[in-house]
Amino acid sequence: MPSDPRLFHARVVRTEALSPSFQRVTIAGPDLAEFEWLGRDHWFRLFLPPQPGAALRLPTVKGRAWYRSYLLIPSGERPHCSNYTVAGFRPAADGGELDIDVVLHWHDGQLGGAVAKWAVGAAAGSPVGFLDQGVIFDPPEDAAEIYLACDETGLPAVRGILRDLPEDAVGRAFLEVPSEEDAGSIAAPQGVRVEWLVRNGSGRPAGQFALAELQQVAPHPDGYAFVVGESSLATGGRKALKKAGLAASRISFTGYWRA
Repeated sequence: MPSDPRLFHARVVRTEALSPSFQRVTIAGPDLAEFEWLGRDHWFRLFLPPQPGAALRLPTVKGRAWYRSYLLIPSGERPHCSNYTVAGFRPAADGGELDIDVVLHWHDGQLGGAVAKWAVGAAAGSPVGFLDQGVIFDPPEDAAEIYLACDETGLPAVRGILRDLPEDAVGRAFLEVPSEEDAGSIAAPQGVRVEWLVRNGSGRPAGQFALAELQQVAPHPDGYAFVVGESSLATGGRKALKKAGLAASRISFTGYWRA
């Protein structure tokens, strides 16, 4: 994480559907010329206007402190804040473009979640802000094997990690998604076995297919694991890997949401 995280201003350029469960929003602006993309699971805090068409009022950032300033913004003007991964970044002299892949959660045919609704209906030119937070994926230099597991909310992070792993990396990746249309080709080193796990209306809670596979892994004692997504996948995956012999210091886990 940066010692002095930068707050960037940008505007929506376009939005497009990638699959039934993913919408990609591309943002751009002169500020992005100073954004230092680290690849992997580089994440940020996304700030959106409280309502479509409203002004975007951002908190003051001093060092790593920002949350108190955020809470001091009157509730009717306070921006929505959520954590997201940089799905892609294309630098340019005028600032470049940054992609945000947003998961679309559907409930009885209705789209839920403030960011999902924003992503689908985002108008070109609407303002956004984002606070750089760095990366979480940080394997030790002696990591012999890499183990990755996620549900759809962690897919942008794991996709970035697979893309940026060394060519000689070995390991396994368990990627759980709601439907066949959400799965597809993905860049990864030849030595990393990528397994798509599709719920396809099974009724199983998100993350449970990935967790079941992770519980069967016999990890190399010098391996490194990165487990993200629904809370029970993250905590259950860590517990299973520790029980199988992987040291806690070699497991990064984050619950992005709770069912």
